[in-house]
Amino acid sequence: MENIDLSLEISRLLHYGLQQGLLEKEDFSYSANRMLALLGAREFTPQPVEEELPYPAEPLERVCDWAAEQGLLDPDTRDARDQLDTEVMNCMMPRPSQVAREFYSRYQADKKSATDYYYHLSRASHYIRVDRVEKDKMWTAPTEYGDLVITINLSKPEKDPKAIAAARNAPQAGYPKCALCRENEGYLGSLNQAARGNHRLIPLTLGGEPWYLQYSPYVYYNEHCIVLSGEHRPMKVTRQSFQRLLEFVTFLPHYFVGSNADLPIVGGSILTHDHFQGGYYEFPMAKAPVREKVRFPGFENVEAGIVKWPMSVIRLRAADREALVDLADKILTSWRGYSDESADILAFTGDTPHNTITPIARRRGEDFELDLVLRNNRTTEEHPLGLFHPHAEYHHIKKENIGLIEVMGLAILPPRLLTETELLEEALTHPDRAAAILARPEMEKHRAWYEELKAAGAGQGETRRAIRESIGVVFGKILGNAGVYKDTEAGREAFRRFCAQV
Repeated sequence: MENIDLSLEISRLLHYGLQQGLLEKEDFSYSANRMLALLGAREFTPQPVEEELPYPAEPLERVCDWAAEQGLLDPDTRDARDQLDTEVMNCMMPRPSQVAREFYSRYQADKKSATDYYYHLSRASHYIRVDRVEKDKMWTAPTEYGDLVITINLSKPEKDPKAIAAARNAPQAGYPKCALCRENEGYLGSLNQAARGNHRLIPLTLGGEPWYLQYSPYVYYNEHCIVLSGEHRPMKVTRQSFQRLLEFVTFLPHYFVGSNADLPIVGGSILTHDHFQGGYYEFPMAKAPVREKVRFPGFENVEAGIVKWPMSVIRLRAADREALVDLADKILTSWRGYSDESADILAFTGDTPHNTITPIARRRGEDFELDLVLRNNRTTEEHPLGLFHPHAEYHHIKKENIGLIEVMGLAILPPRLLTETELLEEALTHPDRAAAILARPEMEKHRAWYEELKAAGAGQGETRRAIRESIGVVFGKILGNAGVYKDTEAGREAFRRFCAQV
């Protein structure tokens, strides 16, 4: 077995920390001693290091190898290594109060400088595991609604919609209560909670309450942030949600922010903790034009319209924040109780509510813009996972909930699709292998897709591009499934009826 020089690997990490601004020269011995204490090691001889590391994954993996040799990792699993390397990085991290102080010091001079600092810290500290995120696949696919963004996520497992709903109803227990609680800051981690020793939060106030800003460790797009309530309470879209969203884009006008819907099936993967998601990124939906204008009497100072998008979106724009909140609340209240059987929309089954909204806020110069996406989580015999949810014919591509990020036109597809599309490409380009490939258990679900691609001429050249564009088309259809009003003349007329009765 290779003899690992622990002094060299610690020296490499300390050099990286200095290079990235995680620590100052005065912190060198302190940080080295904290690492030695963590690892139960006594000896350290600083080594000269010249290399410029883009991220610390490689020396951290070597430290974990050393720990495994010493019997410190039992069992030696990926989760155990993640827990240890997070604690190693924390030996070089500033305290939460220092991070908050630096953020607000920069904020006074330039708001973007504050988020630049904080995002760099989150990446440099290995809280965002850049080495893993960079393996994610991303491309754009042309559709009638503009270019949709497709990602195959390799850093987070696929979730089952039923498991998400069950988690929402599970009794609250443990510490921290969930993955979003502010108590995760500095938490060691456990079997069902990620290690967060290198996690730092930025405190802020929304609606007179303590909220916190952090980045998503999975960063699905540039500066993908999470804004979370200081109180562990369930997701709820209310008038206060609209106020907080608009307050946040006043606080950071270069960011957008939105909320997942607050019901299972149409909500996000965490419904137990009130939170938003935002970032420094323009989604396809934000670029989509208004298809037709709508007039809401009494709100003449608010521009309103229906967006040209496969989901059902009302866009509001005004300089007056309160007028936007008033109209958004009026639309939400109306939608909560609205039924239209001719469009398959039922507000309730017994006492169970089905209607809610996915709201998204952004700035347009001095104006505020709110997109209100109408959602309904009803299930039927034909569609037991959700009538306005990816239909079964598309589950071979995506079965998960259509949450906030997908609503806006960015598909987060499961890791399995990477190998499955590679096999599909092989089957299309080598017809003699197709039968054996499609007989594999994980490929049977793609048989109809294979036949469709083959009939369209895929395999004759640029097969990978044909597969990727086909995924984009399917994602557009999935968004259409999730839209409560279909993009047909009957659907557009039903959408107008709802707007008129508001």
